[in-house]
Amino acid sequence: MNFDWHISNRLSGSRRAAEYLARFCAAAILAWPLAAQQTPPKPVDTQQRDLRLEKDTGPASLPTQPHVVRIPRSYALVVGISEYKNLAAAQQLQFPDRDADSVYSILISTEGGNFKAENVHKLTGAKATLDRLRYELEQWLPSVSKEDDRVLIYFAGHGFVYQGKAYLAPYDIDLKNIAGTGYAMEALSRDISAKIKGKWKVLLTDSCHSGAINPDTDVQLINGTLSNLNRSLFSLTASRDRERSFESKDWGGGHGIFTYYVVKGLEGAADESRDGIVTADELAEYVHRNVREATGAQQNPTSERGSFDSNMMLAFVPSNVQPGAPPPPKFGTLVLEANTTGVEVFVDGKSVGVVNKGTPLSLPGLVPGSHIIKGVKMGYEPDGPREEVVYPGQETTVSIKILIVKHRSKAALDLLDKGMELYTKGRAENYRKAAVHFEQALAMDPTYSQAALYLGRTYNALFEQEKAEQYFRKAVEIDADYVEAHASYAGMLLDIGNVDEAVRQLISAVGRDAKCSMGWYLLAQAYRMKDAYPQSIEAAGKAIQLAPNNAEAHFWLAESLRLNGSYEEARKEYNTYLKLSDFDSKLAGQLNYYVLGFLTGFGKKKRAAQQDIWKDLRSLAYFGLCDAERKQSHFDQAITYCEKALGYDSGDPYVHFALGLVLAKKAQQNGIVEMLPAARQHFVAMLNINGEMAEADLARKNIASIDAFLKSQ
Repeated sequence: MNFDWHISNRLSGSRRAAEYLARFCAAAILAWPLAAQQTPPKPVDTQQRDLRLEKDTGPASLPTQPHVVRIPRSYALVVGISEYKNLAAAQQLQFPDRDADSVYSILISTEGGNFKAENVHKLTGAKATLDRLRYELEQWLPSVSKEDDRVLIYFAGHGFVYQGKAYLAPYDIDLKNIAGTGYAMEALSRDISAKIKGKWKVLLTDSCHSGAINPDTDVQLINGTLSNLNRSLFSLTASRDRERSFESKDWGGGHGIFTYYVVKGLEGAADESRDGIVTADELAEYVHRNVREATGAQQNPTSERGSFDSNMMLAFVPSNVQPGAPPPPKFGTLVLEANTTGVEVFVDGKSVGVVNKGTPLSLPGLVPGSHIIKGVKMGYEPDGPREEVVYPGQETTVSIKILIVKHRSKAALDLLDKGMELYTKGRAENYRKAAVHFEQALAMDPTYSQAALYLGRTYNALFEQEKAEQYFRKAVEIDADYVEAHASYAGMLLDIGNVDEAVRQLISAVGRDAKCSMGWYLLAQAYRMKDAYPQSIEAAGKAIQLAPNNAEAHFWLAESLRLNGSYEEARKEYNTYLKLSDFDSKLAGQLNYYVLGFLTGFGKKKRAAQQDIWKDLRSLAYFGLCDAERKQSHFDQAITYCEKALGYDSGDPYVHFALGLVLAKKAQQNGIVEMLPAARQHFVAMLNINGEMAEADLARKNIASIDAFLKSQ
């Protein structure tokens, strides 16, 4: 089997396809220990499962002290039944006993569930009779559980439907008397809701069955019954109503795919915040993404959003805690200084005070993003309005310079202010209204370079590049020393691919003002697009020296370092960018396109709002991390980063191509043929998005190679 990784690099490898077993059972899961290097295959012909977690909606009492975690008293019932007393040989199951053993192990682990061993009852095989289930669920758990406890129920085995009602199958179930020998899910609902007490209640059920026992319609009924047991519980299901869940002996020696990723998540892989705590939200997201990916969307774990406390602690993994890594601050600070006394400063159209020479004004608590700054002194032309970016947890110093004696009319100034008010709101309708005011201001005063600049910015945001270029040129013609106009014009030129003219404008900008950090980081972008990586690295370094908190300078430095082969340095700079640009998504629309610069050279991207630019930047940063890790053969890390990139931009063909390469390479390296369909899926997605890009032929060859290999198995 041959894959095209680059234009001239081909790798080959093969592996015998594994046999798979499908089943329909009910299995409640938390976790089990797996060999660190064992990677599970994607199931194909199997029996099936379904699964849910559920919990009270009361708030979790997680501590506020850093790295101090209070674990509630916890109880669990773990049930696994592979062989049934009264079922035929063809109806027996293989792995529920192993699943139960594994769940028991992770529950009592200090790097997992943190349950006391004496508080976890395990029933497997012949011990899991109907009478024993009734005792554990209706007597033991109700007698020991208290309101502040955590209670978990796990069941792995068969599920059946009789006269429209769903039942879990104990060891001694009799198919001739399902109603009398099965454990009704209605009874399980009553037990959890009314009898068993607890602050955190968790039900994990993976319902799996063979079609020989019940028709497919029963899958929907059983899964639906499990999902609706009690809306006050946290519910995570192995698959959707009409889907089956898969298992195989190749998953951890014999487990289900859902269970495998639940375990990996509870071992710490789902702990995205790296605080040592695996929450309900983190586990649900991790399991859904990985199971769906591994099965080619044949199996889709689901959870009921809003029906559980998203911060509920499912596992505590102390080794995952990263000391000294607090969450990023939400607000930033502007420090305003002026070259003269008596300068009134406006931020976003509101007066914030008067700045005097030598006495800076500090404005903490500002929302991260772009803010409009203007300094005004009677008798002089104002400095601004102009845009400055506030970064989370950082101070940004803004120098206001009042130099020119006033000569513009108040009417022209007012028109510019009205246009700015609309412009900063974003969206096409506001841009068009803003353009009217800017045009009126420029008509009233043909020397008003700021009005020309914002007309250029506005029309570029509306995709009217010819008009945009007209007004950018007008701005620099009116004032050849208008550094911001040169830099903004260059930003538009980069967007449309006129890199040479952009470089000329940027050199003009930094030549007039060597401290223009915006000019330097856009120059780093331009040089990167010309594959002049050393020059790009140098320009980005100057931008960072001038403005260390400028996130985009770190991004372009990372890009050129990666493309120049310095992968570890690139990784550091990508992560710095991601940290500095870690704005709440609802604030992303405040990031101004021209302050940030726009990413080009990766295929044409459309943008309906400024928030799209923010998403593009973050998507490409994660793509860069993915590629850097791939080049170093760190495939697991690469997969994680590429998946994050797709989370910001699912329509990026380059990310799909890279992820397909990583999955295929990992399949070859570890001999896991079951990962190949997932790789194929991403190659196909890339071609569906853009079938004419340079890498399209490589994607087609890789698809053909995968198909030929799988057919040979």
